[in-house]
Amino acid sequence: MASHYDKAQETKNGENPSLQYDQDESELSPQHREYLLQRHGTLDLDPMPSADDADPYNWPLWKKRTNLVLVAFHAMMGTFTASAIIPAYLDISKDLGVSLQKVSYLTSIQIVVLGYAPLFWKPISNRYGRRSVFLISLIGSLVFNVACAKSRSYASVAACRALQAFFISPAGALGSAVVAESVFKAQSAQFMGVWTLMVTLGIPSSPFILGFVVQRVEYHWVYWILAIINAVQFIFYIFFGPETRYIGRRKDITPSTGSTIRKEYLTFRRIDPEPLRLWDFIQPFTLFNRITVVVPAIAYAMVFVFSAVLTTVEIPQLLQEKFALSTQGIGLQFLPIMIGSVLGEQAGGPLSDFLMKKRHGGGRHRPQHRLWLSYIGYILTIIGLVVFLVQTQNATTGKWNVTPLIGLAITAFGNQLITTVLITFAVDCNHDEAASVGVYITLVRQTWGFIGPFWFPSMFASVGVGNSAGIACALIFTCSVIPTILLQWRGQRLSSKSNV
Repeated sequence: MASHYDKAQETKNGENPSLQYDQDESELSPQHREYLLQRHGTLDLDPMPSADDADPYNWPLWKKRTNLVLVAFHAMMGTFTASAIIPAYLDISKDLGVSLQKVSYLTSIQIVVLGYAPLFWKPISNRYGRRSVFLISLIGSLVFNVACAKSRSYASVAACRALQAFFISPAGALGSAVVAESVFKAQSAQFMGVWTLMVTLGIPSSPFILGFVVQRVEYHWVYWILAIINAVQFIFYIFFGPETRYIGRRKDITPSTGSTIRKEYLTFRRIDPEPLRLWDFIQPFTLFNRITVVVPAIAYAMVFVFSAVLTTVEIPQLLQEKFALSTQGIGLQFLPIMIGSVLGEQAGGPLSDFLMKKRHGGGRHRPQHRLWLSYIGYILTIIGLVVFLVQTQNATTGKWNVTPLIGLAITAFGNQLITTVLITFAVDCNHDEAASVGVYITLVRQTWGFIGPFWFPSMFASVGVGNSAGIACALIFTCSVIPTILLQWRGQRLSSKSNV
């Protein structure tokens, strides 16, 4: 049942040795076949589940969706928290006695920590489970959000922001593993899309919502609200967030006994007996030689830095100064990004899965066919960026103009299409290393997203806001579009030659 790409993985890194539990339909016992037919009504399942109610593949659909919503919202809180203080930059600057540029580093530091912290959380979650890590994550995030609210110096706020980002980071990278561990490949894009959408929405929705708080109360309440959200998340996880890390399909593991509820909700102990090694913490870096991971990661990161980072981090500079907007007004400028992202996901996930079924009639899974949809995303992203940047420059100073916001909505639509398609493709090709893939893509995205704001102002000053669209489009075409074409055209052959 596994694809060509999956079979190429072997047991190279020891994270999840796929050949230890790959099972064909013909190898199933009569009892196993009967269980799957009763549970799913078919044996055409990829991956093939075990005959255990605790196996996430055997969960009812409502349970998968509920868990996904919790994980996706958790992932959103990473980017949501990072951009939460954007409307309060001026207030923080005055309160702490530092420059606006220095205040912006409080966001930059979280961007980079969100990228690298999952290197620590991934192997811990492999051994002790996703649920345990997510619960610890929320406790730590809550504590350091409170610490931010109580801090009165720049250094202490910066330290607490960095630690808060460290704790909130796991779901932003491990969501791909949660989807791969609980959803069959035929529906993976729709579920993966919910997770990626929430990560994307966290960036614009935070200043949109919290801009009202900053203007009507005061900025310390931003941290208190974030802490309250973490507390509510923790309560919901306790009751509705089961464990998805299931190793009962591995032939070298004896499945645990006991009630399903105990295994899914009440197990706070080591799940995987494999020893925890230093190699496990750096293993995601080894994916740099896998063409089916590196190309999607770079292509996505280049689109993300322009359509998600530039269009949010630079809005205060580009639109607030241009139109003399209030704190509340600047928050409203993020609404088109949210609308475009939501609409993009309605197309991205379902269309990607439909394309797979249409081409194969429910047969063998070939991830490269998902990539057809990405070209529509690239076109819309480029068009949206041109409209946003050119119309921002052409707009009359002091007179608000809606046309740049139309560009924001278009580029957000394209960005979400690309996000869902490329991440789902990478996970499909490396299904048994979904956690490492999520960590690697997050690392590349956040690193490039961290660097972007340092050179965006120089680009605007050197060539102008309107002409910057040409640079953005050229980089996207060179680093995203062309590599995607080559990956789809020659990807399978290159993958076979390099055993990736």
